[in-house]
Amino acid sequence: MDEAASLNASEVAEHDSLTLRAALIWFTVVLSIGLLMFWYHHLAVLAEGGSRTFLRPLITELSAAFGAGVLFLGVRALVRRHPLERATAFRWLPLYLAGLLLYSALHTSSNWALRSLLFPLAGLGRYDYGIMPLRYLMELPIDVIGFTLMVAALHAFRRLRAARRRELAAARLEGALARTRLRNLELQLQPHFLFNALNTVSAVMYDDPEAADEILDGLGELLRASLRSNNGGAVPLTVELDLLEAYLRIVRARFGDRVAVELSVDPRLEGVRIPPLLLQPLVENAVRHGGAEGRGHVRVGVAVRDRGGVVELEVTDDGPGAPAGIDPLTAGLGLSTTAKRLRLIFGAAAVLEAGNRPAGGFGVRVEIPLREAS
Repeated sequence: MDEAASLNASEVAEHDSLTLRAALIWFTVVLSIGLLMFWYHHLAVLAEGGSRTFLRPLITELSAAFGAGVLFLGVRALVRRHPLERATAFRWLPLYLAGLLLYSALHTSSNWALRSLLFPLAGLGRYDYGIMPLRYLMELPIDVIGFTLMVAALHAFRRLRAARRRELAAARLEGALARTRLRNLELQLQPHFLFNALNTVSAVMYDDPEAADEILDGLGELLRASLRSNNGGAVPLTVELDLLEAYLRIVRARFGDRVAVELSVDPRLEGVRIPPLLLQPLVENAVRHGGAEGRGHVRVGVAVRDRGGVVELEVTDDGPGAPAGIDPLTAGLGLSTTAKRLRLIFGAAAVLEAGNRPAGGFGVRVEIPLREAS
């Protein structure tokens, strides 16, 4: 209830702010037009050698500008209710013509009324607007120009706003699709290591029941850690390291001392946020392809460093490396899925490199912007 009330209060405050801003813009535009027209007409008299008080043209032009400004609200209502679209333009043209005549009549009448009120107050005596029927005809051409400019400007603004809304809708749709693709990629990774863990249990449950039990315990921790990080967004590096440790418990139960993992993490980076399930698939690849499943020994290195505004994550092993002619980024699920996720999250700002190391073994290096990760 409190949250709903807070949201309603926020919406009301935002609406009031927009209304106040629109009112200030309206007042500024109307005042500016009135002052510019006053400047023109006052200097026109001075340029011809004449002289008169500045109050007369000031009141005359400001009254005309503010009268038009008030009538602008009616023109805006007309455009909003009956816009001149391609399919309906001819249907609404008579209505706009009637609106023009009404606008001109009201504008001329407001000019007379405002000036008749303000001139005596300013000490200028009684205001004489001349023969009113002729005055209505005289003001009509100017009002045609003003009315047409208002209608054109309102239609242009309407089209710009519609284009902006389409852009925002497209951006929201694109973001939603990207999040969906990212979520699907994460869901691909989770069954991947789950099936691998169950296969590990199947492989040792008869020969070493204690190891199988330890693996199942580690698998439970791994799934709990995965669920904690499964919120569709980034997770703190410490959470990702907890998930990695749960996976390494399974590795130790199965392979014992045939797999050695060295972890090096810059303590300054423990609070940064990274995509979930980023390190675990890379370490899993290193263990599997580094030779551990072939009854060999493998040494895996995991490093997280700060490279001057960039978070670098590196996973290496001393195994045989990738076969010649094989692209490691497309050959397996772990690396290819990780590469797609990084592109969706960071675009071109992320780097993923994988390949055989000059000194032997295989290495994967990931770079993500620190400002995006934090």
